[in-house]
Amino acid sequence: MRSVVRLLLLTTLVVLVSACASNQQEEVLPEKTYYENARDAMNSGNFNEAEQNLDSLETYYPFGRYAEQAQLDLIYARYQNLDLEGARAAADRFLRLNPQSDHADYALYMRGLASYNLDIGLAARYLPIDVAARNPGEQTQSFRDFSELLSRYPDSQYAADARQRMIAVRNRMAELEIYAARYYIKREAYVAANNRARYIVENYPTSPIVEEALVILAETFRFLDFKKGTQDAIAMLRDNFPKSSAFNEAGEFEPDVLKGESRSLSSVITFGLMGDE
Repeated sequence: MRSVVRLLLLTTLVVLVSACASNQQEEVLPEKTYYENARDAMNSGNFNEAEQNLDSLETYYPFGRYAEQAQLDLIYARYQNLDLEGARAAADRFLRLNPQSDHADYALYMRGLASYNLDIGLAARYLPIDVAARNPGEQTQSFRDFSELLSRYPDSQYAADARQRMIAVRNRMAELEIYAARYYIKREAYVAANNRARYIVENYPTSPIVEEALVILAETFRFLDFKKGTQDAIAMLRDNFPKSSAFNEAGEFEPDVLKGESRSLSSVITFGLMGDE
């Protein structure tokens, strides 16, 4: 028994000595060396190596000459490395440590860009995943970041791109609503589909998907026998999309989005109300 204890103590001692030796062998480079290594790595597209040098720079020289620029470079390196959550975290950290920085607009822009692309990552590039069917949380966050950028730095060089991405985000949000409306139509939950279509028209009137939303709105109103709602929706569709395929050659409203309904009106309304809770 004593021999076993001695063996365990000896093993532990060897491990501790080895760890100390490895720590002693780790050489701390000058601040400028880490920075130049990181820049060279980024210029050559080696963002893994760049990130390692930037992490070391922050670890050993957190308040050094290159600290602020290293934090900015780390945001970029992580973004290019497809570490979008890491890029967003690095942007958060930069804004927290340097709230008055001249480069705060860049950090805000990159934080929004990371969120913008977070739910359209590698999986969506190679798999048939409908982006409109995804959780809108990341898109909402990116919209907030870009909105904050435009509010605080309207003359920023990143403002124009941020503005265009905000439009894209709103279009994605509209697509999410139309996706839900189509789903409810398949389930014959027409009240719920009507609610989704109306939400698009009221909140995303400039979205390309608003034409389809108006068609769904008019058709579901007509099915539910709401004459005024039907007339208003058709009139709005005619004013904004006179060449819509929902109009036949005679100019009459003839959509086919509700083909195949087979249940009574009362069951549809009941199901619709339950389905949209």
